[in-house]
Amino acid sequence: MRETRSAPAPQKFVTPKFEKKGSAVGRKGLTYLQSFPRGMECVDPLGLGIIDNKTLRLITESSHSSPKTDKDIQDGNLREKFLYFSENFDAKMFLSRIHSNTSAADLEAGALALKTDFKSRTEQRKQLVKDNFDCFVSCKTTIDDIESKLRQIEDDPEGSGTSHLFNIIQEVSLQANRALKPLFERQAQAEKIRTVQGMLQRFRTLFNLPSTIRGSISKGEYDLAVREYKKAKSIALPSHIQVGILKRVLEEVEKVMNDFKTMLFKSMEDPQIDLTNLENTVRLLLDLEPESDPVWHYLNIQNRRIRGLLEKCTLDHAARMENLHNELRERALSDVRWRQIQEDMDESSDINNSPIGNTYPAVHSHPSNLPGEEVDGLRGRYIRRLTAVIIHYIPAFWKVALSVFSGKFAKSSQVPTDSNSNSSANKIEEKAGDGKYSSHSLDEVAAMICSTISLYGVKVTNIFHDLEESNVLRSYMSEAIEDISKACTALELKEAAPPIAVAAIRTLQSEIIRIYVLRLCSWMRASVEEVSKDVTWVIVSILERNKSPYGISCLPLTFRSVVASAMDQINSMLWSLRNEATKSEDMFMQLQEIQESVRLAFLNCFLDFAGSLERIGFELGQHRTDEEGSQLPNGYTHELENAPSGLHGGVIDPHQQLLTVLSNIGYCKDELSYELYDKYRHIWQHSRGKEEGNSDVEDLVNSFSALEGKVLEQYTFAKANLIRSAAMNYLLHSGIQWGAAPAVKGVRDAAVELLHTLVAVHAEVFAGAKPLLDKTLGILVEGLIDTFISIFHENEATDLSAIDTNGFCQLMLELEYFETILNPYFTSDARDSLKSLQGLLLEKATESVTDAVDNPGHSRRPTRGSEDALADDKQQGTTVSPDELISLAQQYSSEFLQSELERTRINTACFAESIPLDSLPEPAKSAYSPFRNSMDSPSRKHRGTYNTGASSFSRHRH
Repeated sequence: MRETRSAPAPQKFVTPKFEKKGSAVGRKGLTYLQSFPRGMECVDPLGLGIIDNKTLRLITESSHSSPKTDKDIQDGNLREKFLYFSENFDAKMFLSRIHSNTSAADLEAGALALKTDFKSRTEQRKQLVKDNFDCFVSCKTTIDDIESKLRQIEDDPEGSGTSHLFNIIQEVSLQANRALKPLFERQAQAEKIRTVQGMLQRFRTLFNLPSTIRGSISKGEYDLAVREYKKAKSIALPSHIQVGILKRVLEEVEKVMNDFKTMLFKSMEDPQIDLTNLENTVRLLLDLEPESDPVWHYLNIQNRRIRGLLEKCTLDHAARMENLHNELRERALSDVRWRQIQEDMDESSDINNSPIGNTYPAVHSHPSNLPGEEVDGLRGRYIRRLTAVIIHYIPAFWKVALSVFSGKFAKSSQVPTDSNSNSSANKIEEKAGDGKYSSHSLDEVAAMICSTISLYGVKVTNIFHDLEESNVLRSYMSEAIEDISKACTALELKEAAPPIAVAAIRTLQSEIIRIYVLRLCSWMRASVEEVSKDVTWVIVSILERNKSPYGISCLPLTFRSVVASAMDQINSMLWSLRNEATKSEDMFMQLQEIQESVRLAFLNCFLDFAGSLERIGFELGQHRTDEEGSQLPNGYTHELENAPSGLHGGVIDPHQQLLTVLSNIGYCKDELSYELYDKYRHIWQHSRGKEEGNSDVEDLVNSFSALEGKVLEQYTFAKANLIRSAAMNYLLHSGIQWGAAPAVKGVRDAAVELLHTLVAVHAEVFAGAKPLLDKTLGILVEGLIDTFISIFHENEATDLSAIDTNGFCQLMLELEYFETILNPYFTSDARDSLKSLQGLLLEKATESVTDAVDNPGHSRRPTRGSEDALADDKQQGTTVSPDELISLAQQYSSEFLQSELERTRINTACFAESIPLDSLPEPAKSAYSPFRNSMDSPSRKHRGTYNTGASSFSRHRH
């Protein structure tokens, strides 16, 4: 190798001292150094002090030691940024940390010192290289030579004897392998055998454990099987053994125990499991899996079982419904085929009235509601089966839950056999001590039962809605409610169900009752509407109508039967809710809503029935109007004379039918409204005041009174035509000329015939609607007088253009005769009209007598009597005054009125109830005296006010 030269010893580097006196701190930092541990400080490059290597803080003369308050900087990357000799040095961070408290003057002095030092060091390096340049060159040459030699060795690894030595070693290795390999293999096998033999000997109990546990389980020795399993679990196996046969044995044991646990869980699904067996099963499962929750598993199983039974009831019901529908379909097809056979037989024999033909209706008509009854029967049985599930299983389920969560069973009596089982045993004992054998709470079980009750409620509500409304009065709906009530009673027993479940099923009961009551109300209104369409005119007997003075048809009684049937059922349903309403505010509010609905439905039934009666009356009035053109003189039509007898021998005369409607209205107003309202007002009375209840009845009575007025108007208007015809016959067609009337000999037959019209009406109203007799005859009597006035004005220029003295006296006698007989029915308006009529007749008679005196040749002498001769003489002499005519009329009245009343007493016997026959009428003069002061021009008062016809007859008299 090339000779190397020794380098001269390096000169000692001395930190220069700065002569500048700009900073005292800088000078002191270089001249005064405290003693610090090695590696704990370094000189500040600015020459201002010492830098603590741990805290990286500047130490000056004012600092006596390393700062204690600053924390050491542990992050290496961050420290490198503060070390000025590091490649990652950050001058800004250095100044911000080290010189955070250094003044600007000191920093400027330090910067100047650093520049001076840097220049000095640069000059020293240059001088060092210049003085030792030969040494640097010699070192570089030597290093290059060494590197070259090393590269040659790497390129040629084989030396002169390396290859031969390698080959010899390979041969020795092959020969050793051929000679010793079998020996090594046998030695390894022997070692394995010894290891397995030792393991088998050591763990022989463990290897027999699967068969031992199976035997114990098959014998029913479950506790022994659990103990053996716990022993196996307590064995601590080495980690290198667990991957071998012992691990497989333990896996087999786990498999056997898993099957055992599955069997235990399966046994809990037995619906007939005894409580003792359940306790043992829960205890065994807790021993096997202390963290498991077999109790909750059992409760879930039982809950799913109950819900499954409910679903099974639903499936069975669907199957039964399908079978019934198929049966009904086959029955309908059979009926169709049988009817076809009958039709073929009828066509072949051409006999329409044959016995076979007569059997057709019987074969054809099954009861229309039979299929609905059969279907509702299945629905009722379905609700009964659902309720039986709730009654039978929920109480038992809840009692088990109470015993579980009250700590009455599942206490583990197992004593641990080794220390490893202490933890699981302690957990079981803790559960037993706390009375908790499940991680769940009793409230969750209550919620579970409540959910099952909700499922039951949904099914019951849905099927209850499906029940036919036509069968609402049959037992299907009421029996369903009774079944639900039984469920409520069963769950209200002690420890039979949680309170929230009892409240839920009570809510269900009230909801079902509400639905039923509303359906009863709906059926009641629909039935009222339906029965109102079936109009019959058969008058019921007096016993059937409970001696009512109204001659009603069977329609009001049918209406009462419908309402009473529904309301009785409603009353029985609401009776069960009243006791429950006192326990719950919500139930009370719901009861009030139901009661209000019942009240409105009850009142609306009456209003609907009133509307139906109004419709019937309107149709009768319309029918009468349509047939007015075909009336005969007696007021009857050809159609009625030839019409068949009424339904079941009922009334066929339209007037009597109208009177029957009027009687029905009066019966509802005066009797039925009060009877039914008083009977059922207790259903809603407690929620309403007594005054409000009375207002309901008043509203009903007012409604029927208004309707009564409308129908009575139609009835009296119908009778007005008959009365007008009779009045026309009486005044115009009785064969008498009023201008040349014969002598007065009493009341004419025409007057009696006219009275017979009112007698017929009296008899008709008395028999059909006696309470309306006075009101009806009052209207008719007033109408009769108005009709007289109307006819007088209509024929004043023709048939009634002249009235002589005899005619005037005849009319005045008969008017007084009418007034005397019909006196009880004369209203004030009727009396005023009668006075007006008498005034008109008096005026006309006075004019006629005056004309006869002025033109004697135009008058025809009547047949004379004594008074006639006197009157005729007066006519030929001087004018007769009105007072003389009135006096003459009073004489005839005094002479004939009492005798005529006696003569016609049989004809007017119906009015005798109000007229004493032995009493004389008032003097006729008193009846005519009001006209003396109004004789100036009485006709002027009426000719402008009375219209023709009987239009004024439509007024009501109350």
